[in-house]
Amino acid sequence: MQRAAHRDGLLIVVLTREYVEIPVHGRAMRTYLAAPKAAGPHPGVVFYSDIFQLTEPTLRWAVRLAGYGFVVAVPEIYHRIEAAATVLGFDDEGKVRGQRDADETPVADFDADIAAALSFLGEHEAVADGALGAAGHCTGGHLAFRAALHPEVGATACWYATGLHDGKLGADEDAGSLARAQEIEGELLLIWGTSDPHTPAEGRELIRARLAAADTRLTWREYDAEHAFGRDVGDRYDPEVTDRAFAETVALFRRALTALPQA
Repeated sequence: MQRAAHRDGLLIVVLTREYVEIPVHGRAMRTYLAAPKAAGPHPGVVFYSDIFQLTEPTLRWAVRLAGYGFVVAVPEIYHRIEAAATVLGFDDEGKVRGQRDADETPVADFDADIAAALSFLGEHEAVADGALGAAGHCTGGHLAFRAALHPEVGATACWYATGLHDGKLGADEDAGSLARAQEIEGELLLIWGTSDPHTPAEGRELIRARLAAADTRLTWREYDAEHAFGRDVGDRYDPEVTDRAFAETVALFRRALTALPQA
């Protein structure tokens, strides 16, 4: 499925990076695209950011995943509200603004954007047929879960997804994501920090029970870490836990979307 150079038995993946515009509802959804330079075809993954949009930590995570042989598309989740290329700061102002943007976006708009991103990636010349995945952090983890509702998505990795246990996503009172879990056909990987106040232990227990009842193909991982432990800036960053969770994510996508050997 992948054609690339090798050196000393190791796969060498050289990447391309660009911004593209994905049309949705008459708008242009600005999207960062990181991909192996080799012709492919490769599996494709739509990756959803946290509430701060396309920050340097988010882009670094996407590039790192692309380096394992995936075409990774990262849409701006607030393109309907914020001007293109808007990146919010990791401060109180950015946090308030990002949460406000989320609260003003109907779930139907998020869903339309998800469908457009999956369609774009599925039709991309470098993406293999039937090899689509999704991933996301924080609010993006919830958006990735919504992407998993699409039958063409073969695997989804949700890192510390917010709002799954209580339905909070966007302007709707209840997004109802968990109630639709039986629609998920692909594999799921849910990753949590046990010190995450956004999804406390009772919330995680509820999510796990609902997914079990829906008979999803679920891998569940909890680490002794805080919310946003995978964002490589700030006091909550945990490099060791991030590496372990990242390895789980790569293993999921290689298992479910490709015939590549496990990392």
